[in-house]
Amino acid sequence: MALDVVLGLQWGDEGKGKIVDVLAGRYPAVARFQGGPNAGHSLHFEGKSFVLRSIPSGIFRKDAINIVGNGVVLDPITFKQECENIEKTGVPVRDRIVIAKKAHLILPTHRLLDAANEAAMGKGKIGSTLKGIGPTYTDKVSRNGLRVGDILAGNFLERYASLKNKHVRQLQQMDFKCNPDAEEAAFMEAVGYLKQFRLVDCEYFVNQELKTKSILAEGAQGSMLDIDYGSYPFVTSSSTACAGACIGLGVAPSKIGHVYGIFKAYCTRVGSGPFPTELFDGTGDRLREIGHEFGAVTGRPRRTGWLDLVALKYAVMLSGVTDLIMMKSDCLDSFETIKVCTSYKVDGQETDQVPFDTYAHIEPVYTEFKGWNTDLTWCRKESELPEEFRNYIGFMENYLGVPIRIISLGPDRDATIMR
Repeated sequence: MALDVVLGLQWGDEGKGKIVDVLAGRYPAVARFQGGPNAGHSLHFEGKSFVLRSIPSGIFRKDAINIVGNGVVLDPITFKQECENIEKTGVPVRDRIVIAKKAHLILPTHRLLDAANEAAMGKGKIGSTLKGIGPTYTDKVSRNGLRVGDILAGNFLERYASLKNKHVRQLQQMDFKCNPDAEEAAFMEAVGYLKQFRLVDCEYFVNQELKTKSILAEGAQGSMLDIDYGSYPFVTSSSTACAGACIGLGVAPSKIGHVYGIFKAYCTRVGSGPFPTELFDGTGDRLREIGHEFGAVTGRPRRTGWLDLVALKYAVMLSGVTDLIMMKSDCLDSFETIKVCTSYKVDGQETDQVPFDTYAHIEPVYTEFKGWNTDLTWCRKESELPEEFRNYIGFMENYLGVPIRIISLGPDRDATIMR
């Protein structure tokens, strides 16, 4: 069987939570393969709303197994809080979630280091969510980290103290005022909670599952935030492209099946970094309000802009996207004219490629479309879509070379057209 992958193709916040929830009905297992509680996957169904940070979006599907992969960084405190909130709804989370022993742990001092690093950067700050993600991946790469499986070791407390003390020394060197003991009791309580879950060797578990069933791998953040191929240094600390699913779950590339790429009908970005189509006028404010563009985790207002097909085609290429999924088309219902960026002018030269230089002056070149001025939220069949919207879809498919298979026209499960 295959490992199908769902990815965000922009700068995150594309609406992955809803789509994974919709697709999860076809899959007996859903897996997260990278990122941590800096993700915020929003689900809306049956009049209820949930924001998932570390838990895979298949958690509300009765028969689905949810896998937290080894590429994830896990904050026990946040994870415990999230699980307990879901348990209140009657969902047996401990029966539906398995956790990779090789996933790295976020310590309270990792979050303090995150805040200290961001404060030290001043105006040059990355725009971190301050969840400790970067410092945890730093410890992982430098071979100092603690992993979920370590909580079962007899000397875990000693190893925890050693890493914590290392962090305290770093914080002292940065002259960052904080209390490194403040959340230690809560952390240890959450570690005890974590022990109640099934902890697995993810690579063996996933490959064994693939012998009899398909698995849906759920990416976090977005392709343009990839540590290698995103707008470095304004990126996240993990691989958000399809290749990250192989490393983050221990699966060979030959096992990859469909690659679902999700994008919004316009663009948003949180934090610092280049954003060629960003709007600084009333149109940008209007997009933000109509689309409710405020961070699911941070609450921060998102930067908004027109759809960038240059960056989108780049992301499609990197991950070998086979099926496109477009979100929030309904947010453009009332616009007379809709713009799409189809090339860049970089230092005066026109190109259809994303430049290496993050700090280059990029001027978007737009193609304009007549708006459809129709409330799309009532459409449930492709035949009900207005001609102007179908033309818009056709242009994008031709430019990107990949079919748009799913169109989302609202936050609820049923506001979805399968093509």
